[in-house]
Amino acid sequence: MNQYPGVGRVLVIIPTYNEADNIRLIVDRVREATPAVDILVADDNSPDGTGAVADELAAADPAVHVLHRPGKQGLGAAYIAGFAWGTEHGYDAVVEMDADGSHAPEELPRLLDQLADNDVVLGSRYVPGGKTVNWPVHRQAISRSGNLYVRMALGMPMRDATGGYRAYRTPILDKIDIDSVSSQGYCFQVDLAWRAYKDGYRVAEVPITFTERERGKSKMSSSIVREALWRVTVWGAAARWQALKRAVAGNGPDRARTKPPGR
Repeated sequence: MNQYPGVGRVLVIIPTYNEADNIRLIVDRVREATPAVDILVADDNSPDGTGAVADELAAADPAVHVLHRPGKQGLGAAYIAGFAWGTEHGYDAVVEMDADGSHAPEELPRLLDQLADNDVVLGSRYVPGGKTVNWPVHRQAISRSGNLYVRMALGMPMRDATGGYRAYRTPILDKIDIDSVSSQGYCFQVDLAWRAYKDGYRVAEVPITFTERERGKSKMSSSIVREALWRVTVWGAAARWQALKRAVAGNGPDRARTKPPGR
């Protein structure tokens, strides 16, 4: 049974939809970079045969598993299904990773080493040492301005709350009620970071290099960006309203983050 030092059993969840050109390479890279972790490919019935390729990989390697889903239901739903699978199978931590190579498996030990002392670790493009490679200027502008807006609206200190390369200790996933999460894309990532942060869990960021995919097509859309802006605005307004009500009721300053971290 694979164990990562200081963390325990780790499951890397790789959601896929039409990633037949990428999945074999990314699985091989994960296995080479971090032999002590297992992999779950969560495939949304890809018409290009990604699921069949994943089945071949799983048949050849007991550390690789496949979760076949009935159709394209979105990134957030795929991760939630993967989190549930990992919890049911006794994993101590789960990792989010893209299938297209944007998240370098070679940097995974950096996230897991930090998870030994934290509950959530975010791979960050925007802390010292982090960077993006081959990303169009307009995508960088959207990402950076979106993260700035998240910090302003929610009061979270994280520099990269929208990134999708991250690790969680599984016990906190039930505590932050991930089954109630319905957001997708950027917003899904912000949602989970926000829930963990406001509930007082230990959230750390480590630098990563994000590389634009070389094969296949990005799943990002303007509707996902609009959803993120709208939901973040609502969350921020609700948090300020709750803080105001507590102050008016004479309960003093907002104490939402005084809850001791737990695992």
